[in-house]
Amino acid sequence: MVSADLVRTVVGIIGNVISLLLFLSPVPTFVQIWRKKSVEQFSPAPYLATLINCMVWVLYGLPIVHPNSTLVWTINGTGVAIEMVYLLLFLIYSDKKRRFKVLQIVLVEVVSIALLATLVLTLVHTTKKRTAIVGIVAIVFNTMMYASPLSVMKIVITTKSVEYMPFYVSLASFANGVAWSAYAFIKFDPFILAPNGTGALFAVAQLILYAVYYRSTQRQIAARQAKGDVGLSELVVNGSSRKTNSSWNGNGSEG
Repeated sequence: MVSADLVRTVVGIIGNVISLLLFLSPVPTFVQIWRKKSVEQFSPAPYLATLINCMVWVLYGLPIVHPNSTLVWTINGTGVAIEMVYLLLFLIYSDKKRRFKVLQIVLVEVVSIALLATLVLTLVHTTKKRTAIVGIVAIVFNTMMYASPLSVMKIVITTKSVEYMPFYVSLASFANGVAWSAYAFIKFDPFILAPNGTGALFAVAQLILYAVYYRSTQRQIAARQAKGDVGLSELVVNGSSRKTNSSWNGNGSEG
């Protein structure tokens, strides 16, 4: 008979593969940014949220915090490295004002995780209590990672265009949430189950929006190409056109 540990390990490996695909899914977006030498309306929020989420899960998966969680800290350590590359490209191709805001947030995230690790490892002396403390923090940031595209969803609903909500990111988020929820069920881990179950629901909402607005997006793109326009850099408001504000207001929404 196959043991629960073996099944959990296999599901965890599958989860690692899907998570890696999720981390790599924005690559086409950043290729586009690199080619245009501009971040346009793309928001840094998903990458900032994913960065701090991964750092928390690396801490959670350490043997001195939550033993037997190698598959958790290894994939999230990889995620930290990948998100750093994305944010570096975002900094390079952003305007000065947005670049400063993003850099500030990255520094706050790094300092916050370092402080959390120091406090937990020095003041809490059992892995059970460390797991509970870091696990609660991980739930918060994991949910933030999955919910961060809500700001992009607002743009989708407003513009009736999914151009700035990459399909493969939403699809990978759904698969990732399902895989890690299954992993948490086999040997019940509420700290992994809660945020990933929620994440799967957020991803379903994104996929529904994609289905609803896909055709209108294609019509808008075709109309812009016919006029020689590029991107959603100009929106029509009350009958008159204006340039969209490219600054990020700190909560992931484009102001």
